[in-house]
Amino acid sequence: MSAFPEFSFITTADEVATAFSQEIKGRNVLITGTSLNGIGFETARVIAKHANLVIITGYNDGRLKLSEEAIKKDVPTANIRRLTLDLASLAGVRKAAAEVNSYSEPIHVLIHNAAATIGPFKVTTDGLESQIGTDHVGPFLLTKLLVSKLLAATTPSYTPRVVFVSSGAHAFGQGVNFDTIGRPNPETYSSMGAYFEAKSANILTAIELSKRSKGAINAYSLHPGIIFTNINQKEEAIPAMQAFDILGRDGLPNEEKFQWKTIPQGAATTVAAAFDPRISDKPGSYLDDSKIANEAVASHSSDPVIAERLWTVTEKIIGEKFTF
Repeated sequence: MSAFPEFSFITTADEVATAFSQEIKGRNVLITGTSLNGIGFETARVIAKHANLVIITGYNDGRLKLSEEAIKKDVPTANIRRLTLDLASLAGVRKAAAEVNSYSEPIHVLIHNAAATIGPFKVTTDGLESQIGTDHVGPFLLTKLLVSKLLAATTPSYTPRVVFVSSGAHAFGQGVNFDTIGRPNPETYSSMGAYFEAKSANILTAIELSKRSKGAINAYSLHPGIIFTNINQKEEAIPAMQAFDILGRDGLPNEEKFQWKTIPQGAATTVAAAFDPRISDKPGSYLDDSKIANEAVASHSSDPVIAERLWTVTEKIIGEKFTF
């Protein structure tokens, strides 16, 4: 194996993709949540320079077209396919998965980047709290429905990957609340608490997916960093961000309290989790600054007993068993 560079806080997604260009070459990658001015878009853009196919998703096809045009303008050789996907609807997830399953190509990497807006209490079409529904339950079902597409990418030298964009902020929460995960309670709801819970669920799912697949799929979770993207610029998200001093009174990043990454820096760890061959023997790991950082995971988000329980509870919510 050739020597790869060491990455840091300031490493950009472009630098990571360039380092792993041979690993990306020929791959088909599906990335959720690829709107302009977000880390999913930047992830798609840099991967598209080297990949065989990049499938970009969103619930709004008009916005998706803008992302496709922007990527193709920057990368004329990019092979981009748009997929309408509403993660806040289990029926919507099933419809999108059926479309992907009709494609001739296997899926080498599935990247769960999309997230619901942090804001006032809302429920999905299936009656789930918006963040846990969009950030955890929808992605869980999508992975389950696409597992045969992922396994079809397997070769003697390649194991398909599933990547969950989590957050270091998971550690500020209490982990997954099994009392409300399927029965949301507006009385006890906290916008940031729901965010922490959803991000804990991402880490736990990566751990359990890696375990249950018995080496057939390598799953990873990650902290992208604190980044000023489209999701924390939404009007409904600003009060919660200000309450935690993430944004100042002016709605702009609080640079005195936090060290911020640019969008290119924020997308770097996703690309590393998707393609770094050095982590192939460490499935279920959590990354930060494009490196494994399992020591940064809170105990409530790394406990294998909790991971197994979450898997079983989520199967009940979607009404389907997720087996291999």
